[in-house]
Amino acid sequence: MNPPFSVLLPVYHGDVPEHLRRSFASVATAQTLPPAEIVVVRDGPVGPELAATLAELRSASTVPVQVVELPENVGLARALTAGLDRCTHEVVARQDADDVSRPDRFATQVSLVVGAGGRPGLDIVGSAIEEFELDQQIDAALAGSNVGMVRVPPLSAAEIGRAARFRSPFNHPSVVYRKSAVAAAGGYEDVPLMEDYWLFVRMLAGGARALNVREPLVLYRVGAGAYARRGGLRLLRSELALQRRFRAIGFTTTPQMLRNVVLRGGYRLVPEPLRRAAYRADALRR
Repeated sequence: MNPPFSVLLPVYHGDVPEHLRRSFASVATAQTLPPAEIVVVRDGPVGPELAATLAELRSASTVPVQVVELPENVGLARALTAGLDRCTHEVVARQDADDVSRPDRFATQVSLVVGAGGRPGLDIVGSAIEEFELDQQIDAALAGSNVGMVRVPPLSAAEIGRAARFRSPFNHPSVVYRKSAVAAAGGYEDVPLMEDYWLFVRMLAGGARALNVREPLVLYRVGAGAYARRGGLRLLRSELALQRRFRAIGFTTTPQMLRNVVLRGGYRLVPEPLRRAAYRADALRR
């Protein structure tokens, strides 16, 4: 029998109430293995409509809900840290406020984290994701239609370790991990827009046992501005800071760091149409 587990879901003022409702329902009521609690982190003040949605979800949920209300917007790393501190259980699943988890997501991933049938437990398990742009595509995807591009991450521990030297080895909204393994790696640290990747690398460098599931267990929203957010000077600065950190802990070699600065840094500066094409081509190769 799987132990109780928590879902960690950050929310901020830019989230859309209807997207949040659909995301919340996908983890609260639609799972074949429901969580024992959902920890929602409100990262700073939100508008009246989103505040009303949070109150509605909290009062109507059949799963216990904690809402961690941060008085000001502190960014994703600090918001996730505050939420993780409030998670009651050792096993924690990440969920974003605009994505949708498939009904068998937790039944699949939690059993891998805790171990079953003689298999040892793992520290972090991710999955493939299926991208969508329109809300109408969600029902079609859940009914079995192929509505969007599927991004399959590296699957085995060895593949994950190799891939992590160049790109994030997990689709971040798909991960389920052990709270203790995150703490052992030092928790989330503030590297804007790179918080998850930096955490994953420190977990792997510390010996975390990892796996990805081939099936797309999360429907991932690719909305307006998604490709624009992957570029620009702010993200380039984060990229350079990230690569320096990788080298400082010995996770990459100097040649690997230089390769990453050129290729990943260059990706942040090319025009958005080229960035979109490169992103899609990378998914198609996997």
